[in-house]
Amino acid sequence: MRRILIATSNPGKLRDFAGAALLHGVEVRGIPDFSSLPGVVEDGLTFEANARKKAGAYSRYVPGEIVVADDSGLEIDALHGAPGVHSARYAAPDVHGKEPHQADANTHDEANNARVLRELKDVPFGKRTGRFVCVLSAARDGKTLGTFRGTAEGIILEAPRGTNGFGYDPLFYFPKIKKTFAELSAEEKSKYSHRGKAFGALLAWLDDLPRENRRG
Repeated sequence: MRRILIATSNPGKLRDFAGAALLHGVEVRGIPDFSSLPGVVEDGLTFEANARKKAGAYSRYVPGEIVVADDSGLEIDALHGAPGVHSARYAAPDVHGKEPHQADANTHDEANNARVLRELKDVPFGKRTGRFVCVLSAARDGKTLGTFRGTAEGIILEAPRGTNGFGYDPLFYFPKIKKTFAELSAEEKSKYSHRGKAFGALLAWLDDLPRENRRG
């Protein structure tokens, strides 16, 4: 079975990738001792910039392996695209007294969701549209091999629903199946999610690689 190393310690992301990989005969693993590696500052202005930076940096620690890093987040139309690239630190003003781009660490999902709900308090349901965006970058030995983008369009609910997801999943209602992403299993979510779509594009690219260029 082919193997891909994912540059994350987020168990929710690893679960999402593993769910999608099952459909393609690919094993997903985290980078060994990932938590002991120096962090990468995610100061890019776009999802792609951050994903490329992380994949390139972390691939240097596992020579010859294809390392995949992602940057993803929620864009809400009524908030002019926020929280966007700052999705994981959106509650920083409430928690740390700093703007998201100045925060040194991510803020808890509950706090991020609370800020979104507060800012959408007076926005009617029909105008609470938004999308999840994921950009994956694959790199080997510090060199970017490709980038892959996926999106999922939905509506932001007024209260969370479901317990299976992470991040903004409990607020993200997907009209096609009339459920939030937090109400889906990892395998179900991989069929509809932004991360599943981006990962599907990456796997298709991997299938087209000459066999001698693959690892795992």
